[in-house]
Amino acid sequence: MSASTFAGRSSASFARFGLVLALIVVFSIFSAAAPTFLTPANLQSILVNNFTLLAIVSIAMTLAVSAGGIDLSVGTAVDFASFAFVSLVLAGKPIALALVAGLAAGALVGAFNAILISAIGVSPFLATLGTLFIGRSIQQLLTNGGNPVYLPPAGVPEAFRFLGHGSIAGVPVPLLVAALTIAGASVLLTRTRFGRVVLSIGIQPSVVRYSGIGRGPHVAATFILAGIVAAVAGIILTATVTVYIPSSGNAFLLNAIGATFIGTTFSPLGRPNVAGTVLGVLLLSIVANGLLLTGLNFYWQQVGTGTLIFAVLAFSFINRKAVAA
Repeated sequence: MSASTFAGRSSASFARFGLVLALIVVFSIFSAAAPTFLTPANLQSILVNNFTLLAIVSIAMTLAVSAGGIDLSVGTAVDFASFAFVSLVLAGKPIALALVAGLAAGALVGAFNAILISAIGVSPFLATLGTLFIGRSIQQLLTNGGNPVYLPPAGVPEAFRFLGHGSIAGVPVPLLVAALTIAGASVLLTRTRFGRVVLSIGIQPSVVRYSGIGRGPHVAATFILAGIVAAVAGIILTATVTVYIPSSGNAFLLNAIGATFIGTTFSPLGRPNVAGTVLGVLLLSIVANGLLLTGLNFYWQQVGTGTLIFAVLAFSFINRKAVAA
Protein backbone atom coordinates (compact mmCIF):
# COMPACT_ATOMS: atom_id res chain seq x y z
CA MET A 1 0.00 0.00 0.00
CA SER A 2 1.40 3.40 -0.98
CA ALA A 3 1.89 6.16 1.56
CA SER A 4 -0.65 8.38 -0.18
CA THR A 5 -3.29 5.64 -0.17
CA PHE A 6 -2.68 4.94 3.50
CA ALA A 7 -2.87 8.64 4.32
CA GLY A 8 -6.13 8.95 2.39
CA ARG A 9 -7.72 6.05 4.23
CA SER A 10 -6.52 7.40 7.56
CA SER A 11 -7.99 10.81 6.80
CA ALA A 12 -11.30 9.22 5.79
CA SER A 13 -11.45 7.24 9.02
CA PHE A 14 -10.53 10.33 11.03
CA ALA A 15 -13.26 12.33 9.28
CA ARG A 16 -15.79 9.61 9.94
CA PHE A 17 -14.96 9.21 13.60
CA GLY A 18 -14.56 12.92 14.27
CA LEU A 19 -18.06 12.77 15.76
CA VAL A 20 -16.92 10.15 18.27
CA LEU A 21 -13.89 12.29 19.07
CA ALA A 22 -16.14 15.32 19.62
CA LEU A 23 -18.27 13.25 22.02
CA ILE A 24 -15.23 12.21 24.02
CA VAL A 25 -13.88 15.77 24.18
CA VAL A 26 -17.20 17.30 25.21
CA PHE A 27 -17.84 14.59 27.80
CA SER A 28 -14.36 15.13 29.27
CA ILE A 29 -14.76 18.91 29.41
CA PHE A 30 -18.05 18.80 31.29
CA SER A 31 -16.79 16.04 33.58
CA ALA A 32 -14.06 18.43 34.70
CA ALA A 33 -16.12 21.63 34.66
CA ALA A 34 -19.24 20.41 36.48
CA PRO A 35 -18.75 18.30 39.62
CA THR A 36 -22.24 16.81 39.39
CA PHE A 37 -22.00 15.88 35.71
CA LEU A 38 -20.72 12.33 36.28
CA THR A 39 -23.20 11.44 39.02
CA PRO A 40 -25.50 8.50 38.17
CA ALA A 41 -28.57 10.69 38.65
CA ASN A 42 -27.34 13.25 36.14
CA LEU A 43 -26.27 10.66 33.56
CA GLN A 44 -29.73 9.10 33.80
CA SER A 45 -31.24 12.55 33.42
CA ILE A 46 -29.29 13.07 30.20
CA LEU A 47 -30.68 9.86 28.74
CA VAL A 48 -34.27 10.22 29.94
CA ASN A 49 -34.82 13.98 29.84
CA ASN A 50 -32.48 15.17 27.08
CA PHE A 51 -31.89 12.21 24.82
CA THR A 52 -35.11 10.19 24.58
CA LEU A 53 -37.62 12.48 22.87
CA LEU A 54 -35.04 14.21 20.69
CA ALA A 55 -33.76 10.83 19.52
CA ILE A 56 -37.22 9.72 18.40
CA VAL A 57 -37.93 12.98 16.56
CA SER A 58 -34.45 12.89 15.00
CA ILE A 59 -35.11 9.39 13.68
CA ALA A 60 -38.21 10.75 11.96
CA MET A 61 -36.08 13.51 10.45
CA THR A 62 -33.45 10.97 9.39
CA LEU A 63 -36.05 9.00 7.46
CA ALA A 64 -37.13 12.08 5.54
CA VAL A 65 -33.56 13.21 4.81
CA SER A 66 -32.63 9.69 3.71
CA ALA A 67 -35.21 10.01 0.94
CA GLY A 68 -33.55 13.19 -0.27
CA GLY A 69 -35.91 15.59 1.48
CA ILE A 70 -36.46 17.22 4.84
CA ASP A 71 -39.42 17.31 7.20
CA LEU A 72 -40.03 20.65 8.89
CA SER A 73 -43.36 19.36 10.21
CA VAL A 74 -42.05 16.71 12.61
CA GLY A 75 -43.02 19.03 15.46
CA THR A 76 -46.54 19.27 14.04
CA ALA A 77 -46.81 15.47 14.04
CA VAL A 78 -45.62 15.47 17.67
CA ASP A 79 -48.28 18.03 18.59
CA PHE A 80 -51.17 16.40 16.71
CA ALA A 81 -50.38 13.04 18.28
CA SER A 82 -50.18 14.63 21.71
CA PHE A 83 -53.52 16.38 21.25
CA ALA A 84 -55.30 13.28 19.96
CA PHE A 85 -53.83 11.14 22.74
CA VAL A 86 -54.68 13.49 25.60
CA SER A 87 -58.15 14.23 24.23
CA LEU A 88 -59.16 10.57 24.19
CA VAL A 89 -57.70 9.97 27.64
CA LEU A 90 -59.68 12.96 28.95
CA ALA A 91 -62.79 11.47 27.34
CA GLY A 92 -62.26 8.29 29.32
CA LYS A 93 -61.41 6.11 26.33
CA PRO A 94 -59.09 3.09 26.71
CA ILE A 95 -55.37 3.84 26.55
CA ALA A 96 -55.00 1.45 23.60
CA LEU A 97 -57.52 3.47 21.60
CA ALA A 98 -55.82 6.72 22.59
CA LEU A 99 -52.49 5.31 21.43
CA VAL A 100 -53.92 4.34 18.06
CA ALA A 101 -55.46 7.80 17.70
CA GLY A 102 -52.15 9.46 18.49
CA LEU A 103 -50.27 7.39 15.93
CA ALA A 104 -53.03 7.99 13.38
CA ALA A 105 -52.75 11.74 13.92
CA GLY A 106 -49.03 11.59 13.16
CA ALA A 107 -49.71 9.44 10.10
CA LEU A 108 -52.25 12.02 8.93
CA VAL A 109 -49.60 14.75 9.02
CA GLY A 110 -47.23 12.49 7.11
CA ALA A 111 -49.93 11.60 4.58
CA PHE A 112 -50.64 15.27 3.95
CA ASN A 113 -46.96 15.82 3.24
CA ALA A 114 -46.91 12.72 1.04
CA ILE A 115 -49.76 14.05 -1.12
CA LEU A 116 -48.07 17.43 -1.54
CA ILE A 117 -44.68 15.91 -2.38
CA SER A 118 -45.46 12.74 -4.31
CA ALA A 119 -48.81 13.51 -5.93
CA ILE A 120 -48.58 17.26 -6.54
CA GLY A 121 -44.81 17.61 -6.87
CA VAL A 122 -44.15 20.26 -4.20
CA SER A 123 -40.60 20.22 -2.87
CA PRO A 124 -40.26 18.58 0.58
CA PHE A 125 -38.99 21.83 2.10
CA LEU A 126 -41.97 23.91 0.95
CA ALA A 127 -44.50 21.14 1.54
CA THR A 128 -43.47 20.48 5.13
CA LEU A 129 -43.02 24.19 5.83
CA GLY A 130 -46.63 24.72 4.73
CA THR A 131 -47.73 21.83 6.93
CA LEU A 132 -45.90 23.44 9.84
CA PHE A 133 -47.82 26.71 9.45
CA ILE A 134 -51.17 25.01 8.82
CA GLY A 135 -50.66 22.72 11.79
CA ARG A 136 -49.83 25.63 14.06
CA SER A 137 -53.03 27.43 13.05
CA ILE A 138 -55.16 24.31 13.53
CA GLN A 139 -53.78 23.88 17.03
CA GLN A 140 -54.67 27.47 17.89
CA LEU A 141 -58.20 26.90 16.65
CA LEU A 142 -58.61 23.63 18.54
CA THR A 143 -57.43 25.11 21.84
CA ASN A 144 -59.15 28.52 21.77
CA GLY A 145 -56.00 30.45 21.02
CA GLY A 146 -53.36 28.09 22.34
CA ASN A 147 -54.55 27.09 25.81
CA PRO A 148 -52.85 23.99 27.25
CA VAL A 149 -54.94 20.87 27.81
CA TYR A 150 -54.23 19.44 31.27
CA LEU A 151 -54.96 15.99 32.59
CA PRO A 152 -56.19 16.18 36.20
CA PRO A 153 -54.03 14.03 38.51
CA ALA A 154 -57.06 12.05 39.64
CA GLY A 155 -58.03 11.29 36.07
CA VAL A 156 -54.71 9.85 34.89
CA PRO A 157 -54.99 6.08 34.27
CA GLU A 158 -52.24 3.82 35.57
CA ALA A 159 -51.34 2.70 32.05
CA PHE A 160 -50.84 6.37 31.15
CA ARG A 161 -48.48 6.87 34.09
CA PHE A 162 -46.59 3.73 33.12
CA LEU A 163 -45.87 5.09 29.64
CA GLY A 164 -44.31 8.24 31.03
CA HIS A 165 -42.76 7.14 34.30
CA GLY A 166 -42.75 3.33 34.44
CA SER A 167 -39.81 1.02 33.94
CA ILE A 168 -39.17 -2.48 32.65
CA ALA A 169 -36.26 -4.39 34.16
CA GLY A 170 -34.99 -1.10 35.56
CA VAL A 171 -35.05 0.66 32.19
CA PRO A 172 -37.41 3.68 31.97
CA VAL A 173 -40.20 3.03 29.47
CA PRO A 174 -39.56 6.23 27.44
CA LEU A 175 -35.91 5.23 26.99
CA LEU A 176 -36.93 1.71 26.03
CA VAL A 177 -39.37 3.08 23.44
CA ALA A 178 -36.59 5.26 22.02
CA ALA A 179 -34.26 2.26 21.81
CA LEU A 180 -36.87 0.18 19.99
CA THR A 181 -37.55 3.05 17.59
CA ILE A 182 -33.84 3.42 16.86
CA ALA A 183 -33.40 -0.31 16.32
CA GLY A 184 -36.46 -0.52 14.07
CA ALA A 185 -35.32 2.40 11.91
CA SER A 186 -31.83 0.94 11.61
CA VAL A 187 -33.16 -2.43 10.45
CA LEU A 188 -35.57 -0.74 8.05
CA LEU A 189 -32.92 1.38 6.34
CA THR A 190 -30.09 -1.14 6.24
CA ARG A 191 -31.72 -4.58 6.10
CA THR A 192 -34.81 -4.19 3.93
CA ARG A 193 -35.39 -3.60 0.25
CA PHE A 194 -37.59 -0.63 1.09
CA GLY A 195 -34.79 0.99 3.07
CA ARG A 196 -32.24 0.43 0.34
CA VAL A 197 -34.56 2.01 -2.23
CA VAL A 198 -35.16 5.01 0.04
CA LEU A 199 -31.41 5.51 0.51
CA SER A 200 -30.90 5.18 -3.23
CA ILE A 201 -33.55 7.82 -3.86
CA GLY A 202 -31.65 10.16 -1.58
CA ILE A 203 -28.34 9.53 -3.33
CA GLN A 204 -29.25 9.03 -7.01
CA PRO A 205 -32.96 9.62 -7.70
CA SER A 206 -32.46 9.52 -11.48
CA VAL A 207 -30.96 6.04 -11.31
CA VAL A 208 -33.93 4.82 -9.26
CA ARG A 209 -36.34 6.36 -11.76
CA TYR A 210 -34.62 4.80 -14.79
CA SER A 211 -34.54 1.41 -13.06
CA GLY A 212 -38.33 1.32 -13.06
CA ILE A 213 -38.74 1.55 -9.28
CA GLY A 214 -41.64 3.72 -8.18
CA ARG A 215 -40.01 6.72 -6.56
CA GLY A 216 -43.28 8.43 -5.58
CA PRO A 217 -44.76 5.60 -3.48
CA HIS A 218 -41.48 5.09 -1.61
CA VAL A 219 -41.13 8.79 -0.81
CA ALA A 220 -44.78 8.97 0.23
CA ALA A 221 -44.41 5.95 2.52
CA THR A 222 -41.27 7.45 4.04
CA PHE A 223 -42.98 10.71 4.99
CA ILE A 224 -45.97 8.86 6.42
CA LEU A 225 -43.60 6.72 8.46
CA ALA A 226 -41.74 9.85 9.62
CA GLY A 227 -45.06 11.24 10.86
CA ILE A 228 -45.80 8.04 12.77
CA VAL A 229 -42.35 8.00 14.38
CA ALA A 230 -42.71 11.65 15.42
CA ALA A 231 -46.13 10.77 16.83
CA VAL A 232 -44.44 8.27 19.17
CA ALA A 233 -42.51 11.19 20.67
CA GLY A 234 -45.76 13.14 21.09
CA ILE A 235 -47.35 10.28 22.99
CA ILE A 236 -44.37 9.81 25.28
CA LEU A 237 -44.13 13.57 25.85
CA THR A 238 -47.77 13.75 26.91
CA ALA A 239 -47.48 10.71 29.15
CA THR A 240 -44.45 12.29 30.83
CA VAL A 241 -45.76 15.78 31.54
CA THR A 242 -49.53 14.98 31.56
CA VAL A 243 -50.33 18.07 29.52
CA TYR A 244 -50.68 19.07 25.88
CA ILE A 245 -49.17 22.45 25.01
CA PRO A 246 -49.86 23.72 21.47
CA SER A 247 -46.80 23.90 19.18
CA SER A 248 -44.50 22.47 21.86
CA GLY A 249 -43.28 19.87 19.37
CA ASN A 250 -41.54 22.56 17.34
CA ALA A 251 -39.01 22.87 20.16
CA PHE A 252 -37.43 19.66 18.83
CA LEU A 253 -37.24 20.75 15.19
CA LEU A 254 -33.91 22.56 14.97
CA ASN A 255 -32.06 20.10 17.18
CA ALA A 256 -33.48 17.19 15.18
CA ILE A 257 -32.16 18.78 11.99
CA GLY A 258 -28.82 19.42 13.68
CA ALA A 259 -28.51 15.87 15.02
CA THR A 260 -29.40 14.36 11.63
CA PHE A 261 -26.83 16.37 9.71
CA ILE A 262 -24.19 15.93 12.40
CA GLY A 263 -24.88 12.22 12.01
CA THR A 264 -24.01 12.35 8.31
CA THR A 265 -20.38 12.87 9.32
CA PHE A 266 -20.37 9.30 10.65
CA SER A 267 -21.10 7.91 7.19
CA PRO A 268 -18.20 7.33 4.76
CA LEU A 269 -20.43 8.78 2.02
CA GLY A 270 -21.77 11.62 4.12
CA ARG A 271 -25.30 10.19 4.05
CA PRO A 272 -27.98 10.15 6.77
CA ASN A 273 -27.68 7.10 9.00
CA VAL A 274 -29.31 6.00 12.22
CA ALA A 275 -26.09 5.37 14.15
CA GLY A 276 -24.74 8.81 13.30
CA THR A 277 -28.02 10.49 14.20
CA VAL A 278 -28.03 8.77 17.59
CA LEU A 279 -24.48 9.97 18.25
CA GLY A 280 -25.52 13.46 17.15
CA VAL A 281 -28.45 13.43 19.57
CA LEU A 282 -26.20 12.19 22.36
CA LEU A 283 -23.71 14.98 21.62
CA LEU A 284 -26.40 17.68 21.71
CA SER A 285 -27.92 16.16 24.87
CA ILE A 286 -24.60 16.17 26.69
CA VAL A 287 -23.91 19.76 25.64
CA ALA A 288 -27.37 20.94 26.74
CA ASN A 289 -27.02 19.24 30.11
CA GLY A 290 -23.42 20.28 30.64
CA LEU A 291 -24.00 23.93 29.80
CA LEU A 292 -26.98 23.98 32.15
CA LEU A 293 -24.86 22.56 34.98
CA THR A 294 -22.16 25.18 34.43
CA GLY A 295 -24.76 27.90 34.95
CA LEU A 296 -24.27 29.50 31.54
CA ASN A 297 -26.95 31.94 30.41
CA PHE A 298 -29.65 30.25 28.28
CA TYR A 299 -28.87 32.35 25.23
CA TRP A 300 -25.18 31.50 25.44
CA GLN A 301 -26.20 27.85 25.62
CA GLN A 302 -27.81 28.25 22.19
CA VAL A 303 -24.65 29.90 20.89
CA GLY A 304 -22.56 27.05 22.25
CA THR A 305 -24.80 24.41 20.67
CA GLY A 306 -24.80 26.16 17.31
CA THR A 307 -21.04 26.60 17.38
CA LEU A 308 -20.55 22.91 18.14
CA ILE A 309 -22.79 21.85 15.23
CA PHE A 310 -20.89 24.13 12.90
CA ALA A 311 -17.51 22.88 14.16
CA VAL A 312 -18.38 19.19 13.69
CA LEU A 313 -19.78 19.72 10.20
CA ALA A 314 -16.91 21.98 9.15
CA PHE A 315 -14.33 19.53 10.47
CA SER A 316 -15.89 16.69 8.53
CA PHE A 317 -16.21 18.74 5.34
CA ILE A 318 -12.58 19.85 5.44
CA ASN A 319 -11.36 16.31 6.02
CA ARG A 320 -13.54 14.86 3.23
CA LYS A 321 -12.32 17.54 0.86
CA ALA A 322 -8.72 16.67 1.77
CA VAL A 323 -9.42 12.98 1.12
CA ALA A 324 -11.01 13.74 -2.25
CA ALA A 325 -7.98 15.81 -3.23
